[in-house]
Amino acid sequence: MNFSPLPSVDAASVPADALVLDVREDDEWAAGHVEGALHVPMSDFVARFGEVTEAVAERGRAYVMCRVGGRSAQVTQYLVQQGFDAVNVEGGMLAWDGAGRPMVTGTGNPAFVL
Repeated sequence: MNFSPLPSVDAASVPADALVLDVREDDEWAAGHVEGALHVPMSDFVARFGEVTEAVAERGRAYVMCRVGGRSAQVTQYLVQQGFDAVNVEGGMLAWDGAGRPMVTGTGNPAFVL
C-alpha cells in the first residue's frame, strides 16, 4: 500500500484565527483548551461529522488537536480521505502549552493539559 504522509504542523505555526478541532474527551477539554476551538470528542466524531464538515466548509482548514497527536492523527487522516483540508497539530495540547500558546477553561480556573 502507498500511504501519503499525514499533513501536520507544529503548534507554534497554527494561525491565531484558525479552526482548531479538539478531539479530546470532555474532562480533558474542561481542564484547558484553545479559545474558540470546536470540541468534538473522538468518541462522538462519527455522530457529529456533519457539524465538523460544516465548520471546515465555513472556516477553511481544520487544525486537529488532541493531547499528544495520536487521536488527532486518526481524525486528520479520515478528514483528508474524505477530501477535507485538515492538518494534525504535532504534539497536540502538550506542544501547544509548551509553545506558550494561550489556553482557557469554561470556569475561569487556570488552564492546564490533562
